[in-house]
Amino acid sequence: MSMTYRIRPARPSEADAIRAIERAAGQSFATVGYPDVAQHDPTPAADLRDAATDGALFVAVGSDDTPVGFLLCTEIDGDLYVQELAVHPDHAGHRLAVPLLKAAEDFARSLGLPALCLTTFRTVPWNAPYYERLGFHVLSDNQIGPSLRLVIARQKAAGLDVANRVAMRRYLPA
Repeated sequence: MSMTYRIRPARPSEADAIRAIERAAGQSFATVGYPDVAQHDPTPAADLRDAATDGALFVAVGSDDTPVGFLLCTEIDGDLYVQELAVHPDHAGHRLAVPLLKAAEDFARSLGLPALCLTTFRTVPWNAPYYERLGFHVLSDNQIGPSLRLVIARQKAAGLDVANRVAMRRYLPA
């Protein structure tokens, strides 16, 4: 029997469940040379509750309505920035990123924003190569806005290997 999933706005009460998804999904980075990502603390619960209240947090849920994946976003440099997209490893392989990104696109449209953007690892198979297959393109240095530069600087300060990270954008389909 295959699992049926749907996407819906997250509820503030689901912050701890979302943090557990983020923690579990992060473990896969240890297998591709990023043990520091696997050890990284998940997004603070208060930030997740605020994002849910603001409509900027979406979850993929199974038939029991329990979150198994999420997408956290915010407006940045005139685009909708995908701050975090994670799926619990028990539910990986179901292409849940696609409908989560569709929810983000709908949200971006409601805000009058033209594109989604994100930062991600260049060589991790489920990062930049996957996003490229979904229509994102790597931004050149002069295409990166000031707020996105600040995000990258914060990632570097937090210890991420920014030399292997890229900023990407996907314009919303007409």
